[in-house]
Amino acid sequence: MKSINEDLKTGNFKQIYLLYGEEAYLKRQYKEKLVKALVEPGDTMNYGYFEGKKINVKEIIDLSETMPFFADRRLIVVENSGLFKGEGQELADYLKELPETSYFIFVESEIDKRSRLFKAVKDIGRVTELGRQNEKMLISWILGKLKGENKRITENTMMSLLNKTGADMENIDKELEKLICYTLDRDVITDDDVEEVCITITENRIFDMINFITERKQKEALDLYYDLLALKEPPMKILFLIARQFNLLMQAKDLMRLGYSRDSLGQKMGLPGFIAGKYMVQARNFSMEILKEAVEDCVQTEQDVKTGKINDLISVELIIVKYSGKQANTH
Repeated sequence: MKSINEDLKTGNFKQIYLLYGEEAYLKRQYKEKLVKALVEPGDTMNYGYFEGKKINVKEIIDLSETMPFFADRRLIVVENSGLFKGEGQELADYLKELPETSYFIFVESEIDKRSRLFKAVKDIGRVTELGRQNEKMLISWILGKLKGENKRITENTMMSLLNKTGADMENIDKELEKLICYTLDRDVITDDDVEEVCITITENRIFDMINFITERKQKEALDLYYDLLALKEPPMKILFLIARQFNLLMQAKDLMRLGYSRDSLGQKMGLPGFIAGKYMVQARNFSMEILKEAVEDCVQTEQDVKTGKINDLISVELIIVKYSGKQANTH
């Protein structure tokens, strides 16, 4: 990010940019900043946009070979193409002889660093990974946004907000907008404000569900499941998230065994520190054997639903009932 910010500040741009990673908010922000800097607003003659895995590479190359119309450069944005996972050889070869008037911005969720296209872009342009931000970065960003709106927030309220939103900046941004509007006549955001207007993401409801399971609070765990169904969450998505949760707990438990601290564990798992800490606490309530069994049960349950052996609604219910009845608190 520092390199792109420097380019934006100096106006000395690379011909090719690759923005990739999990953090959709940052990818969108930097894409928009680069587009604004590289082409005049409303200049549709010198701006091309391609999206999706079925884009025509020859069409992109043809456009790139076209001289810009009354401008110094032509900009082409390619988004979510999948070309960096092994099918971008033709474009990789072309970029080595790119006309000096053509500029590219690639925006991808996943890339393969072994691909020819990735190597070509890395050699010629600027590659920037925009992944999930750590706790310190998120807090600094939130405080900056609130300061711009003349709002203040305590540390405890900040953590209440993050516990509801998770680490996804897109989601945090939406919830901050709601909080700012809700507290229009006040300059301090409180716990009550967060509780009143912010929505707890599904992943955090699953986390709470696992907490109830470890505490053997079967009714509360099932109530959360029924709440998610009432919110139109598909049972198979809920099962996937439960399996993912058990899998993350398995990773956390293994890293704790190796002596990782909260922050180093979070870094290893790609989680902010405050979330990593919650996983460490929860992982202590399960033995590794039960976590492995739970993941295997979730996989088998999905297979049973797909083959028609069991109803999807009941299948998830049975997983919750089984593990909220187990003695989880073992070494």
